[in-house]
Amino acid sequence: MAINTKLLAKICTTPGAPGFEKKIRELVLKELKGLTDDVELDNMGNIYAIKRGSVKIAERKKIMIGAHMDEIGFMVTHIDDKGFIRFHTLGGFDPKTLTAQRVIIHGRKDVIGVMASKPIHVMTAAERDKVAKLSDYFIDTGLSVEEVKKLVQIGDPITREREFIEMGNCVNGKSLDNRLAVFILIETLKKLKGKDVPYDIYGVFTVQEEVGIRGANVSAMRINPDFGFGLDTTIAFDLPGAAAHEMITKLGEGTAIKIMDASTICDYRMVEFMKKTADKHKIKWQPEILTAGGTDTAGIQRMTEGGSIAGAVSIPTRHLHQVIEMAHKDDIQGSIDLLVACVSELDKHDWSF
Repeated sequence: MAINTKLLAKICTTPGAPGFEKKIRELVLKELKGLTDDVELDNMGNIYAIKRGSVKIAERKKIMIGAHMDEIGFMVTHIDDKGFIRFHTLGGFDPKTLTAQRVIIHGRKDVIGVMASKPIHVMTAAERDKVAKLSDYFIDTGLSVEEVKKLVQIGDPITREREFIEMGNCVNGKSLDNRLAVFILIETLKKLKGKDVPYDIYGVFTVQEEVGIRGANVSAMRINPDFGFGLDTTIAFDLPGAAAHEMITKLGEGTAIKIMDASTICDYRMVEFMKKTADKHKIKWQPEILTAGGTDTAGIQRMTEGGSIAGAVSIPTRHLHQVIEMAHKDDIQGSIDLLVACVSELDKHDWSF
């Protein structure tokens, strides 16, 4: 089955830096119309898409699925007397990936800028050999200081500018982390529409994950879930020079079932359940152990009374936190299929220790 790349492209290219998710939230809310029993918002801007379960209320448990809406970005911190802009990062960046990139400053109106630094032609030999630092970069809008200050203020968010394209059986662009998960959760809710599920499902489109899983923490405390699924991208380092033990996951080898990352050791009962469910439905999967980085899974697992039985569906993605992130369509579809199967069959598993 072909995935809806038109919708995925729209989701990936809609801006939403951490703390500034308004536009992507509006898009998600539009796509959710008619899919679930209720849609709610909290004070932080998390979206709760709620589908009620079929089990009688006294025995009905709660499932939380977390997919963060925010993308890594920047914030304006200074405008100099020539109109050049300095910034602070919102999320994790490798400085060298900023070279020769366009950005969009979301001021009184959107302003295109370029990430600029000292030209190599005028660098000293020592400067050429130096590892790039974030402080080496500034944003050039091509406007005068007067024009810049009419449109841009300190504190305005900045996102990266890059089109979404298809390459073979892959998709490529910016912000697949974590707009792939936003897309997958929407498509999962579409597949569940009109279908009985045993427990209440809270599909939560969270905010501010890239700066510390803040939205997931708040939403987990509100829901107090019994079961939880994080939904996020993971590293596919199946590239030249990578040793087998470094790859984490590979593109086209299936959706990934998280075992652990730096912020979460997934519940072994959930890992077992997810593996068995994938095998039962002939869904291709691969294990994921990520020794650095974390996802909303941590908040879902811990920020609830007594903790939740939590795991995660991870989407293998190359070139993470760049504007050329790449994922395989079959892995995306497999992630949808696994999530649908898991939330539909949670009541069939023995969850005892």
